[in-house]
Amino acid sequence: MTSANGNASQVTNNGDVRKPFKIFIGYDPREDQAYEVCRHSILKRTSIPVEITPIVQSDLRAKGLYWRSRDQFESTEFSFTRFLTPYLANYDGWAMFVDCDFLYLADIKELTELINDKYAVMCVHHDYSPKEKTKMDGAVQTVYPRKNWSSMVLYNCGHPKNKGLTPEVVNNQTGAFLHRFQWLDDNEIGSVPCVWNLLEGHNKVVENDPKTFPKAIHYTRGGPWFEAWKTCEFADLWLKEMEEYMKKKSNVS
Repeated sequence: MTSANGNASQVTNNGDVRKPFKIFIGYDPREDQAYEVCRHSILKRTSIPVEITPIVQSDLRAKGLYWRSRDQFESTEFSFTRFLTPYLANYDGWAMFVDCDFLYLADIKELTELINDKYAVMCVHHDYSPKEKTKMDGAVQTVYPRKNWSSMVLYNCGHPKNKGLTPEVVNNQTGAFLHRFQWLDDNEIGSVPCVWNLLEGHNKVVENDPKTFPKAIHYTRGGPWFEAWKTCEFADLWLKEMEEYMKKKSNVS
């Protein structure tokens, strides 16, 4: 595994030497397996070159890029480090941040084809108010405006407004400022179809309506890698992907 701002794993397809699309995945030691499966699900289906980098908080601290004290409402180690994505991408081109608790079921190329340079960021505009008091392994479930908008974001890293997302800002600004994209005007936040961040237990798949079929499942309440969520919706798809990843890993080693 490589760390943020380090030497990421670069993948090219069919001899294509185009500039890889940068993808940053939030990493938490408690969810190492989730990270590996998320990464595997992207690589397995991509038809374009991608460069995947985990955002590892301990590495960022060691490099002096992250010094923020742990907040009582942070459920993962990447609650705030995610907003360093434009900085880690050298404020150049488009890049994606995604939580590690995602499972991709479609080619990431389809998502990149939605990119529109007029926006500073693009994401699914969820209207989400969870009913559970806890999630994952007992972490407190919080409710706030634009919840889960920041869980998968396409960043126009060279956009003038995003150049304001410096390490100083990410380490000192409030959670509301960051998670609600308050450094941007509303018309600078583009929309992505819900199927690219389908919330397990919240968004519904309608039979015979392909527009509702997930391209990326987000196990936001907790995924099958946690004992309490072994039987959550779409658990079978994640477990199948994990088995494939483990088999591939054992064959390589």
